[in-house]
Amino acid sequence: MVIQISKETCPRPFLKWAGGKGRLIQQYIPYFPKNYKTYYEPFLGGGAVFFYLQPTAAALTDINAELVTTYRCVRDNVEDLIWLLKEHQDKHSKDYYYNVRDNPGSTDLEKAARLIYLNKTCFNGLYRVNSQGKFNVPLGRYDNPNICPEDLLRADSVALSQTQIQHEDFIKVLNYATSSDDFVFFDPPYHPISETSYFTAYSPNSFNKKDQERLRDTCAELANRGVKVMICNSDCEFIRKIYIDINFEVHRIKAARTINSNTKNRGMIYELLITSFKDFYLPKQ
Repeated sequence: MVIQISKETCPRPFLKWAGGKGRLIQQYIPYFPKNYKTYYEPFLGGGAVFFYLQPTAAALTDINAELVTTYRCVRDNVEDLIWLLKEHQDKHSKDYYYNVRDNPGSTDLEKAARLIYLNKTCFNGLYRVNSQGKFNVPLGRYDNPNICPEDLLRADSVALSQTQIQHEDFIKVLNYATSSDDFVFFDPPYHPISETSYFTAYSPNSFNKKDQERLRDTCAELANRGVKVMICNSDCEFIRKIYIDINFEVHRIKAARTINSNTKNRGMIYELLITSFKDFYLPKQ
């Protein structure tokens, strides 16, 4: 089947995602490696970097099983998914939202349509689960949410058509990325810089300090193989130290923080972009 998409529609994230990198891409561009063949993204989330780069070969993974199922359905069954989303769009109301939130669905397509529907209608597009792994974000305040962006979903389906999409822990990338032909982009849960930084639980198990160190060790092993590695994280002493200790390059990126329990703490902040390589496009000073 040939998917018909609008010429004006470019691939970009079909989900709103806390910490999504869409607004930071322009600052990232100078630091992307000049040459690579296969792209890996072990913390897929909204996939902004993947959709921007549109690599010819890619392996995308995430520990969130619902998210992985959704990406696979966009890749493999986009027209059926659009049909289900249109149903959600027609029935959308406060009562309908909470009914859908409480019923996860039985088929992969139902689960994917549910996740996209909740993402488009919940508060701030936030993905958060409780200790039982159940989605618990309340309804957002939207007059006319775009629950079924048909052209975007079709464009993303084409972009994803040649990708591998797996439900895996980030460390599994060590099984695949082996040489300088590989580029791995890590966008992990950020290390907290304050008591209120943990605004969401992405999965029932939080990403703690030991996990950050496990990620650092994974990056070090990849770099030892010659793999090109890029990581983003919060700008704090702990993160700086663990990567400077393994001789990675640390760069500051200005970002807008839009989600915080205290509205006074929203606004412009700095984040870190960390690379294992120096052959990027940034002009010499």
